[in-house]
Amino acid sequence: MDTTLSVDATLADIAWFLVVGILVAGFLLGGFLLGKKVRAKEPPPPTAESQPHLPEGGAVYEVREERDSVEIPEGGLRPHEMQGYGNFGSTTSTHPDEVRAERESGYKLPEGPGPHPQPGAPPDAGRGAHA
Repeated sequence: MDTTLSVDATLADIAWFLVVGILVAGFLLGGFLLGKKVRAKEPPPPTAESQPHLPEGGAVYEVREERDSVEIPEGGLRPHEMQGYGNFGSTTSTHPDEVRAERESGYKLPEGPGPHPQPGAPPDAGRGAHA
């Protein structure tokens, strides 16, 4: 009699695993079918003709302009003291070449013999990649 009970318990455990396995497989299959339905309702992917194209004049490049500087107090400004959302209502400069030359006048090329040559480099290596 004990053998019959243990066989029945084993068969019951197997039956539960089988039922749970069939339920999981059913949920997965239902998920795939639902995804297929949703995908069928979506619009098709865009064609190459519907993609944006370059304008006839070619690519559009950014515009560089020099702005007139605005004096900022030494103590700085708080956000509520700024005018025009932080740009102080600045205007395009009427003499951009002079403004650019003044701004770039502080830049100098390095002078002097340059960096030391690498160990083992030939004596006439010069400035190398930094020339």
